[in-house]
Amino acid sequence: MQQIIKSDHITTDVEKAIQNIRHDKLFILTDENTHTHCLPLLERIPLLREAREIVIPAGDTNKTIENLCRVWQLLTENGATRHSLLVNLGGGMVTDLGGFAAATFKRGISYINISTTLLGAVDAAVGGKTGINFGGYKNEIGSFYSSESVIISSDFFHTLDRAAILSGYAEMIKHALIHSAAEWEDILAYSFDKIDYSKLNELVFRSVKIKQEVVEKDPYEKNIRKALNFGHTTAHAFESFAMNNEKPVPHGYAVAWGMIVELWLSYRLCGFPKEKLQRTVRFIQEHYGAFPITCDHYEALYEIARHDKKNIGDTIHFTLLGDIGDIRIDQTADKELVFDAFDFYRDSVGL
Repeated sequence: MQQIIKSDHITTDVEKAIQNIRHDKLFILTDENTHTHCLPLLERIPLLREAREIVIPAGDTNKTIENLCRVWQLLTENGATRHSLLVNLGGGMVTDLGGFAAATFKRGISYINISTTLLGAVDAAVGGKTGINFGGYKNEIGSFYSSESVIISSDFFHTLDRAAILSGYAEMIKHALIHSAAEWEDILAYSFDKIDYSKLNELVFRSVKIKQEVVEKDPYEKNIRKALNFGHTTAHAFESFAMNNEKPVPHGYAVAWGMIVELWLSYRLCGFPKEKLQRTVRFIQEHYGAFPITCDHYEALYEIARHDKKNIGDTIHFTLLGDIGDIRIDQTADKELVFDAFDFYRDSVGL
């Protein structure tokens, strides 16, 4: 089982996690940002002084096969074996690509994820999904391959700007919606005016445990793990559309906007309570602004959503909610209803 470590002493906890895994050679994967801002927090760990660092460009647009090949190449050139250990130090891009590199190198080596972003901590680092973007589609090529452990420390969150914190927080809203009304109330009550990092770390850990519970019941997404896709069918359409237009958007923001669309579909198709829909949408609108789309973009967004790997045939499958915690997987909506949901989204965010 993947170990989730809520770290209060980052150097001690990272060293212990590395020592717990037998290995011959140690590698650490960073991007240009985490190399500069995050690696120095770990420089007092003796074990890491002997590690070979692999640095890749930052940003989700660099989650490519070219950079994956670069990691494979450097592992090979530096004598990595099936018994080597890879430490991924970064956000979702690093843990997705690094995890896929670990899954495929020598048919699989051990790895650890150290999340340096809130989004990475609550989403990409946990659950064993790894992959890269390909052909204009997000996470098109990948595998299920879980890290040995995930280390979560608010030491890294202090380096994040408000947008990066909000991006991660969107996944926490999703976890609350699929879990319980009590968690949802706590999540909507948190104030971003003056960030309480201690409270945030506690909310993050609770959110991660919600995801872990779901993943353990269904590791390969045959059934209930599809709950974690709530908001994501539309979110991935927004992200791919933005990427294709060379105006990428943060994943968490896309999830927030996607949840507006899919909460409305939940209301129409599954009877999700209107008052809870309105409260959640109001919170998202206040904090996340808008992804600008017009009626002219609906067809392109619909076609991207049809291509989503969770679909069967040409039918778009959504995870929807009958209420908070009442998960309805494998729901379908016709094109007209999806377009109506896009209308609702545009009205909600003031477009």
